[in-house]
Amino acid sequence: PDIMTINYENIPWMIDCMCKGGASWPFRTVIADESTKLKGFRLRMGGQRAAKLGRVCVRPHRWINLTGTPAPNGLLDLWGQQYFIDQGARLGLSFTGFKERWFRPHPNGKSNWIPLPFAEEQIHAALQDCTLTIRAKDWFDLREPVVNNVYVDLPAKAARAYREMENKMFMELNGIEFEAFSAAAKSQKCLQMASGAVYLNQDEDVKPLVNKPYEVVHDEKLDALEEIIEEAAGNPVLVAYQFRSDLDRLKKRFKNARELKSKKDEDEWNLGQIDVLLVHPASAGHGLNLQHGGHIIVFFSHDWNLENYQQVIERIGPVRQMQSGYDRPVYIHHLIARGTLDEVVMVRRESKRDVQDLLRAAMVLRRAA
Repeated sequence: PDIMTINYENIPWMIDCMCKGGASWPFRTVIADESTKLKGFRLRMGGQRAAKLGRVCVRPHRWINLTGTPAPNGLLDLWGQQYFIDQGARLGLSFTGFKERWFRPHPNGKSNWIPLPFAEEQIHAALQDCTLTIRAKDWFDLREPVVNNVYVDLPAKAARAYREMENKMFMELNGIEFEAFSAAAKSQKCLQMASGAVYLNQDEDVKPLVNKPYEVVHDEKLDALEEIIEEAAGNPVLVAYQFRSDLDRLKKRFKNARELKSKKDEDEWNLGQIDVLLVHPASAGHGLNLQHGGHIIVFFSHDWNLENYQQVIERIGPVRQMQSGYDRPVYIHHLIARGTLDEVVMVRRESKRDVQDLLRAAMVLRRAA
């Protein structure tokens, strides 16, 4: 055939089959859609799929990367993708060299790196001759999404427990102890609490609660979501969640809600047969067409990952609506627990500021308040 398609998961198998015994790579052109899946490529170590491709990528006459989010978590994401274009000609022959040229270690002493003041301008200039940016809104009459931030206030008891977790990495709620031993774990615990439930530590103290993996803290977001669904007046609503506890509680509150698990769920949503579809951004962010089923999305809970956030919106976004012939606006509702890390995540996604810096700034503001 003239054109062959394959998913990323089967790439190592394909290369083993086609290049067995030293056989030559048969493709003159390679187009890597959602190329951020290659951002983890390194000359040594790195992901298996990208590593396999890296061994043969010098052989195609032309390599094209396609992505709507080239640097979802910062400029460091660019090197691995760009290597397949020019084998290091623009951003350096190694990831280590790339980091040392344009970044410096984070002051917290961990493995985080932050860009130098001139890094963004120089990296953009280096990639300018081989990069083409096309924005649909420059070519089509697209409606901008209608964004609605819905704030909820934690009940007094939940707010006190949240402050304990945020300030001391420790809390006690209803006689059950919870602990978070790192900033990453701490932020996850805080985001869980902001959504309404927190997972229990699996240790000797909580073994009797093995059938109760999480503790419900509040239902404020469930109440707010119920209002949004009522205001939708029968229009289907897509709900994005982050934690399994969210999914359990959403199913319990909304009996007509369906978790997206199969092609059958996707098809029935697009036929208008599902009132509320529950999706996780990590699994529903690529490859799905959900625009036929609705134009309203609610983010019940939040996560730091910008790419997943943008991609799940695009499943029903303005471009998809226009391509399918629908003249209707896209509504994006964010359920935000006031005074919690929900607000910090919103800033992170809008500004791409470093997570650690945002956490530190949030703590300073909390103490000052």
